[in-house]
Amino acid sequence: MTVSLTAPPVALDGHPRGSLGYRRIMTAMVCAGMVTFVLLYDIQALLPAFSADFHVSPTQATLSMSLTTAGLALGLLVAGPASEVLGRTRMIVGAVWLASLVALLCPFAWSWHALLALRFLQGVVLAGLPAVATAYLREELHASAQARAAGLYIGGTALGGMVGRLLTAPVTDLLDWRWGLASAAALAVICAIAVTVALPPSQHFTARRRDDLALGAMSRAALADPALRRLYVLGGLSVGALVVVFNALGFRLTAAPHHLSLGAISLLYLVYPLGTISATVSGAWADRLGRRTVLPIGCLAALAGVALTLSPSLPLIVAGLALLTAGFFVVHGIASGWVAVRAHAAGASASQAAAFYLFSYYVGSSVLGNLGSGAWSAYGWAGPALLALALFAGVGVLALGLRRIPALPPH
Repeated sequence: MTVSLTAPPVALDGHPRGSLGYRRIMTAMVCAGMVTFVLLYDIQALLPAFSADFHVSPTQATLSMSLTTAGLALGLLVAGPASEVLGRTRMIVGAVWLASLVALLCPFAWSWHALLALRFLQGVVLAGLPAVATAYLREELHASAQARAAGLYIGGTALGGMVGRLLTAPVTDLLDWRWGLASAAALAVICAIAVTVALPPSQHFTARRRDDLALGAMSRAALADPALRRLYVLGGLSVGALVVVFNALGFRLTAAPHHLSLGAISLLYLVYPLGTISATVSGAWADRLGRRTVLPIGCLAALAGVALTLSPSLPLIVAGLALLTAGFFVVHGIASGWVAVRAHAAGASASQAAAFYLFSYYVGSSVLGNLGSGAWSAYGWAGPALLALALFAGVGVLALGLRRIPALPPH
């Protein structure tokens, strides 16, 4: 038997696509996704500046990224179950405001270790948003719109990743990295206001009492299903491959023969709108063709993109980054939405399953991304490129394995 990639039976009382409620939800969730990736990746283009200013190695500079994603991974283990008591909307709004406040403190870091501590805290408080985003979408939207909505949300994260880098690097070139981080924090505050105004309260969420959570049972149910376990690992490998490439990119392009400035390197992140488009389009395709048909396409595109970056030609490097970004966001958009649907069909907590998926996702980003910087220092560009190719090959194997897992009847 093969995995059923259709959603559970259509919920007649969810917000349908095109309704006012749908538009409000997607406006808020796209802005919330932007906050997440603006504040996670606003420093990625600044790693060479940190290395020079604080006199640290590329691997040490990358810790400012890795500790943020590590904090986020740990926070997810708490935020998912906590949302069952506190509620989805309260968790989302609280997370974007706390993350924005921590971001406002980062420009005032007085030492390298103080900056690392603030970045770790940044990840912890951000966890409330991704832990519940897909669960909230599944609960509040008409089932026929869920895959498309998940794609739009992931597209918002792609847009945030691009905007954060495009904003901080030129400001850093003109002033310094502190002003760069301050500009990202100001943008996050604007997005937090938009989320607070636009996000409708949950209509289909029932809070649990603390003594009714049964966290052990929730965790076992979210880990028992073999498809969910593969999706968790798949998410970690795919984002690890993406971060490996982009963490090493600044060091490669500031060195010979390219000698690009941080502002010029930030322009390469203009490929990120392709991730917004690919996540949105792939979600629509998944509604019609099924997730198992679309997921391998994204994996193949990402593999081809990484292979292109092995060229010394800057135009081919840019083309490879574009293809890698588009392919990754197909994989991530499909997989993250699939986790919520599969968990619901398996009778597991959707928020707990999303927390496990994102825990794996951000552990992959933290651990594998840091390995990429070490590979760059040891082997030049061949190191991170070959590592990313191996990771996406693993994603392809897992995607094919999902086809052999029996379908589940709707829970």
